[in-house]
Amino acid sequence: MAIASRAPTSQQRSSWSAAEAWPSWSRTTPEIRIVDVVDAASFGLVPPCADPGFDHRSCDYWEDADRGSKAARLAWLEPGGGGQPAPVRRPSLFGDDDDLPGLEPVVNPFASAGAAARPFNPLLDEPEPIAANPFAPPPRIRPLSGSDVPRKLGLLGRGLIAFGSYAKVLLVDDEAAVYAQFGPLSAYPRALRLRELYPQLPDAPLPAVITCVATTAAARGAGHAKRLVAAICQDLDQRGFAAVEAYPQAGARPEATSAATPGFWVDCGFHVAVDDERFPVLRRVLE
Repeated sequence: MAIASRAPTSQQRSSWSAAEAWPSWSRTTPEIRIVDVVDAASFGLVPPCADPGFDHRSCDYWEDADRGSKAARLAWLEPGGGGQPAPVRRPSLFGDDDDLPGLEPVVNPFASAGAAARPFNPLLDEPEPIAANPFAPPPRIRPLSGSDVPRKLGLLGRGLIAFGSYAKVLLVDDEAAVYAQFGPLSAYPRALRLRELYPQLPDAPLPAVITCVATTAAARGAGHAKRLVAAICQDLDQRGFAAVEAYPQAGARPEATSAATPGFWVDCGFHVAVDDERFPVLRRVLE
């Protein structure tokens, strides 16, 4: 029979000596929060890898199928470090994309030409401000790019316009415990290349992928990574994906892999879609 947990009475507390620890049922439950990595502040929450030779904050292994690396590159943590990748953007029909390099601006024949085209009121010293249109969509979130953004943050920010966040951090009492990276298959060329090796995988609809999930050494064994994966799967389901895949490396040491183990993904509700001895594919159908 389960016994309900109750706070200790003052008489019980007074009977404990200072050297005795309070019973485990009297301890406060830790606060758990999950934060989307969408700006510099949330990027600063990403914890370092358990193995100092690797670093989530400078990894482009999945984004660059030819030259990507998981190695720790401290220069990449600085604004503009390592050079900026070409941002991936989707122009809107009548958007203000003239400040996005590499795109031809889309002409809106119904838009004003700016301040010079504002209606002139001779009774005012300055032109009237343009009132907000309650029927127009809100301003779009700009992709994170430019010389003032660390390269990895720029990579994570590519999908903010059309998709949403590409990474989450789970915090336990405001301390980073787990990091995970995910997104549409098209965002990760190495995942696309790996998937081409297995024609038996369904190609319609294409899945989302979770490329990385890693727990800090201090937070291991508490189930936090599984909790974060569950939250990501729920998020991807709400974004319209029908399935999600992961590509762990079989036999890798926990400190040497950022994609966990096949057994971990099975425990998270995934099934083995491709039983490869080195690079199996784990898949979960979203409901």
